[in-house]
Amino acid sequence: MVLQAIRYQHGDLKILDQLKLPHAEQFDEIKNSRDAWHAIKEMRTRGAPAIAIVAALALAVELQSLASDNKLSQIGDEVSVFVSEKLDYLVTSRPTAVNLADAARKLKKVIQSAASSPGASGNDVQVAYVKAAEQMLIDDVADNEAIGKHGAEWIVKKAASEATGQVSVLTHCNTGSLATAGYGTALGVVRSLHTNGALAQAFCTETRPYNQGSRLTAFELVHDKIPATLITDSMAAALLSHSRVAAIVVGADRVVANGDTANKIGTYGLAVLARHHGVKFLVAAPRTTIDLDTHKGSDIIIEERPGKEVKLIKGPRHDGASLDLGQVETISIAAEGISVWNPAFDVTPAELIDGIITEVGVAEKDSQGNFHLAKLFDDDLG
Repeated sequence: MVLQAIRYQHGDLKILDQLKLPHAEQFDEIKNSRDAWHAIKEMRTRGAPAIAIVAALALAVELQSLASDNKLSQIGDEVSVFVSEKLDYLVTSRPTAVNLADAARKLKKVIQSAASSPGASGNDVQVAYVKAAEQMLIDDVADNEAIGKHGAEWIVKKAASEATGQVSVLTHCNTGSLATAGYGTALGVVRSLHTNGALAQAFCTETRPYNQGSRLTAFELVHDKIPATLITDSMAAALLSHSRVAAIVVGADRVVANGDTANKIGTYGLAVLARHHGVKFLVAAPRTTIDLDTHKGSDIIIEERPGKEVKLIKGPRHDGASLDLGQVETISIAAEGISVWNPAFDVTPAELIDGIITEVGVAEKDSQGNFHLAKLFDDDLG
């Protein structure tokens, strides 16, 4: 069974605290938009698709609670303004991830439409909002499964060994069930390859400084019994030089109109290595991650994280033979007084990307080396 990081039933939302992984599984209750803001900011929930879903559902739970306690205004326009302000607040929790802003924009349209209906009550607006937020959860899982299918087919066609029909792939950060509503984007491609018998080995980077690869991706791969090997970030070049990898597949926090892609820090370096070694480099992301209003990667706002994330590391105590899960410690791994630069993301130029895998297919560049991502939104697709 694929891991589930978001547990939702009408009026009830719980998220898997990813800071506790891989050593403990703890679900935190999210009762309102404030809870969601802090869960996203503190990275208890993370991954561009997941934070959009968590934010949307958290406000849905808050609205349902207000309605059941008779604390929700019965004036439709007032509820519309209230929801809009809450969505703006939630977007500030992770500004680089475009999915969150995209979800907020779509949900605002829903409530504005509901509020503009003749005689619309506050309850009518909240019902419309909740329905739309719940549909986002359903759609994200279906989109991820389609991304996995399209990406696996492309890789097998373009990069699989003629002798075995299999490929080994490298992935970065965490792009699986823990980063989405379920199944995953880049890790969904890995899952699909494995399901179809086309995966020889998955390699995952530890992904410093927050170790999403070693803590989260490795946890998912072991859970799903997918053949996998963990490497440090600095081992990627050596791995590629041994011709053990046919493709690198990563996720994205924002893909802009020309194909430049913001993703977890370290992605850009992997793309450079892939190009040098003749390895296919693919970005896997739903269309909600594509920002056609931003034209180039240099316009993307890059979040900078606290320096302590680089200087400190946290985990259960190891006595030399086994883990003591009851004794969690934080230790320093850097010289006291050193300055730290800690951008959460970098931007990979489109010229280094071979394809962008979406739920409607794989976008490739034309003969002049340009992506035409607007075509992915044509009505005749999917």
